[in-house]
Amino acid sequence: MNLKELAEHLQLSQTTVSRALNGYPEVSLKTRQRVAEVARTMGYRPNHAARGLATGKARVIAVVLRTALAQAADPHYAEFLGGVGDAVLENGYDILVCPATRESELSTYRRIVQSGQADGILISSPFRSDERLALLDEMDFPYLVHGRAGNRSSPYAFLDIDNRGAFFDATRLLVQLGHSRFGLINGPAQMNFAEEREHGVREALERAGLALAPDAVSSGEMSDEYGYKSMARLLDRTEPPSAVLCSSLFIALGAVRAINDAGLAVGRDISLIAHDDVIPYLKPDNFRVPLATTRSSIRQAGHRAAKRLINQINAPQHPLEGEVWPVELIVRESISTASAR
Repeated sequence: MNLKELAEHLQLSQTTVSRALNGYPEVSLKTRQRVAEVARTMGYRPNHAARGLATGKARVIAVVLRTALAQAADPHYAEFLGGVGDAVLENGYDILVCPATRESELSTYRRIVQSGQADGILISSPFRSDERLALLDEMDFPYLVHGRAGNRSSPYAFLDIDNRGAFFDATRLLVQLGHSRFGLINGPAQMNFAEEREHGVREALERAGLALAPDAVSSGEMSDEYGYKSMARLLDRTEPPSAVLCSSLFIALGAVRAINDAGLAVGRDISLIAHDDVIPYLKPDNFRVPLATTRSSIRQAGHRAAKRLINQINAPQHPLEGEVWPVELIVRESISTASAR
C-alpha cells in the first residue's frame, strides 16, 4: 500500500496523512492515532526515498567504524550499536555504518556530510582532544557524542556516564574496607573515559591520604589478555596491591585468571571491582567469585543517544545539552576487608 491508497482508504488528503504519520502537531492527536493504527493494520511502509526528496531528510544517522582500533570486534561497541538499532527502528530511521582508518577518519566524516547520506552522526569513544567535533561544528552538521571530549569549552550534545564519580565511589569503598595499596587496570590512555576513571581513583585516595603508585596503573585495549598481563605485572611488584579496579568485565576475566594462577583468591587475597556495561553473555554474578561492579547499560546508552540525535535533527533550534548518567555500585563477594587477608 502506498500513501495515495492509504489516504483514499482513510478518506483524507495525502498531505494530512503524511503530516499525521510524521507527528505534525497541527494534525489532531485523534487523527494522528487513527492514521497510525490504520497504517499498521494495512501494512503501510513509507517510501523513504520519496520522503527524503520531499523533506530534505535522509532519515539516516551515521556512525564511523574505526577499523584501526578493531572497533568492529569490540563487544562494548556492538552492544552500543544494538541500542542505536532499537531507537532507529522505533523512529523510522536507518543506520549508515562507514568504516575508516585513523588516517582517513576525518575525510570520512567530511564525505558523509557532503554526500547528504545522513542527517546526523553519532560519535563514540571521544579522545581528550577530538578533531571530529571541530570539523562537524565547522560544517554545521548535527552530531551527538557518546562520552565527552576533555578539553571542550563550547556547548555540544553528549551522553555520558559519571566515570569519575563511579571510580571515586568504588575506591572510597575499598579505602573504607581498610585497603591502602591499589592497582588500576584502565582502558586506552587517549580516551577521555579512561582519564576520568583514573581521576576518580586518585581523588578518592588523596582524600584518604593515600596515593596511586605510577607503576600501579596500566592503560590498554579492554581485553582478557590485557587484563591477565596487567594483573600479573601488579602481582610481581615488591608490594602488590590488595585492591584492584578494572575498566571492564573483559579485563576482569584476565585479571581473575592471573590471580588464580598466582595461587591467590579473589575476595580473600585481592579485592576486585570492575565496570559492568551489562553485556548479556558476560555477567559479573556468573564469575566463580561474583564480582563487585560499577554498572551502567551501554545498550540503553546507545538507545538514548540515537533518540536524542533524532530529536536534535527534528528540532535544531533546541539548545545543545549534555546528559550525565549516575552509575550504580553493586557490592558482591569479590571485595573484603583488608584485615581479612
